[in-house]
Amino acid sequence: MTLKALLGGVAIAALALPGLAQAETFSLWVRSDGSEFMPKLVEAFNAKGEDKAELQIVPVNELVQKYAIAAAGGSQPDALSLDLIYTPSFAMAGQLKDMTAFAKGLPYYDKLSKAHLSVGTYDGKIYGMPFSADASVLIWNKNLFKKAGLDPEKAPTNWEEIRKDAEAVAALGDETYGFYFSGNCGGCNIFTFTPLVWASGGNLFEDQGGTATVKTPQMKDAIEFYRGMVKDGLVPAGSQTDAGVNFFAAFAGGNIGLAPSGSFAIGALNNQYPDLKYGVTYLPGKDGDWSSFAGGDNIVVSAATDDEKMPAIQAFIEFAYSPEGQTILAKNGSLPVRADVAEVALDGLDARYLIAAKAMDRGRTPYSPVFNDLINSQNGPWVTMLNKAFFADSSEDVDEAMDDAQEEMQSIIDSSR
Repeated sequence: MTLKALLGGVAIAALALPGLAQAETFSLWVRSDGSEFMPKLVEAFNAKGEDKAELQIVPVNELVQKYAIAAAGGSQPDALSLDLIYTPSFAMAGQLKDMTAFAKGLPYYDKLSKAHLSVGTYDGKIYGMPFSADASVLIWNKNLFKKAGLDPEKAPTNWEEIRKDAEAVAALGDETYGFYFSGNCGGCNIFTFTPLVWASGGNLFEDQGGTATVKTPQMKDAIEFYRGMVKDGLVPAGSQTDAGVNFFAAFAGGNIGLAPSGSFAIGALNNQYPDLKYGVTYLPGKDGDWSSFAGGDNIVVSAATDDEKMPAIQAFIEFAYSPEGQTILAKNGSLPVRADVAEVALDGLDARYLIAAKAMDRGRTPYSPVFNDLINSQNGPWVTMLNKAFFADSSEDVDEAMDDAQEEMQSIIDSSR
């Protein structure tokens, strides 16, 4: 018998031994937003010399459609880091594995991001588990605040203070503006505008996404807050057509006083614009309080994934939740999703991340199985309403835009049942 045959026999015998786990390799997709942290996390996991993750990075605007087509054709990845708001949609379509027992069996289950888990749950079962996180915050330019005679260390805590600060900065002239938002971007505004409504006591959906609640006094007040700043020239005209291209770039340019943004901006500003002095605070309600959109990804497993690969995928998830994994994520652009190790994960990083982490811990995520049709579609009712209302000539035009959005949203929700 040759040595090769002898070794082959040993390998076969090993496979037959009960209780002896074999290393598994599983495929893993992530949208390009995670291209900084996911490769480093996968590299650290694979370096342990046991199970392996094979990573594929997919352009952010292509991932959802690519996954839907792959799942329908049987070529889906074993696991996927999926924009958390799409979890209910793919769960409803039967394309995800039930992970309830595994999730609830973790000793730190109650420390995982509740916002992620809320949209990771469908029909009482958990199909998506928290993975990466990004919270919405308000940022202000300390250089411009100082030039405008404002206290550069004092953050606004309500809409009136934002308005006054924006007026002071805009008064500097020289193409300097007090406030900026991407006025034609549905995703940007669900992320940064909705928290103003939540912090004021309003909501966007009720009944697990079954009822649209667009037409509320809180929504009207928030829209009028933005519209007033537009009308008075505190916002540059380019905001009206910006579909998100300048969501970050406008503030980074140095001539904007305040802008709602995301925690991702902290690392981006520090690395790319080190001379820009800025502050980070919470997105406030009309009269105070504050809220945040809890964004990021859930990790999901394709329904067709072989059960033999589940231990390896679960090991990867547990590694991501470990202090080591959470630290890797935090140092490379993602907020922690496990609250009890967040402080350890953020230790030594820019202190402004702690504000973002607190915002994330208290953040909310709208729940809807038809989120894309309602919110992210460029021709959908959400962005259509906001673009008309933010730049409307009159309050009556705002009411009309809200009425249309309320009716269309509810129609889309009802037709999806």
